[in-house]
Formats: sequence, structure tokens, C-alpha cells
Amino acid sequence: MDILYRRRRATAGEVMADLSGQPTDSTVRTQLRVLEQKGHVRHEEQGLRYVYLPEVPRRTARKSALKHLVATFFDGSAEQTVAALLGGEGARLTDEELERISALVAHARQEKGR
Repeated sequence: MDILYRRRRATAGEVMADLSGQPTDSTVRTQLRVLEQKGHVRHEEQGLRYVYLPEVPRRTARKSALKHLVATFFDGSAEQTVAALLGGEGARLTDEELERISALVAHARQEKGR
């Protein structure tokens, strides 16, 4: 999805070329087909080739992916997710980033109180 958002449109070959590692052509095409079946991607025919385009806004896809990640790896717990971020990689956060996170927490508390 990231490649499609960045390029705005791409063939399976272009997606494959942008991926790290050495994915097979069939793997990339299968993944694009699955994403299309789920409504995340659509394709247009250009001659004999399919050109794929994102069908959902990046923000929507991001929320969906994050929800899946939290459910899968953190048993749906926002607390466990934040603890994991702050625990390992958290040591790399700048003071400014920590302040912005604190502001987000304060805003969430205000919203909850309404």
C-alpha cells in the first residue's frame, strides 16, 4: 500500500521493483488481488497490464492497519502498545516528541470527560 500511495498508481512489476528483498511476481500479484478484494485497491487496464491505485485514503488505511496490529500483537490494549513503543524505541524519542505525546494524552483525557 505504501508504494501505491507514494507512486499514486503502479503496475505489479513496479510494486515488485520497489519492494525490498526478492518477492516473486506471483506473491506480489496475489497480494494486490487480495487488497483489491478487500476494497483497498482498484485497478485500471492499460493494454494488457493492470495499473493499481489506492482506493481508500491513506489515513483510513493507516487506522485499519493500526487497529489490526494492536489487536494481533497487543491483545487490543492501547496501554500495551504505548508501553512497547516507549520501552524499546522510546529511548530514541526526543523531548519534543514526548511533549507532543503528553499533549495527545491530555487531549484524550479532555475528550473522555465530555
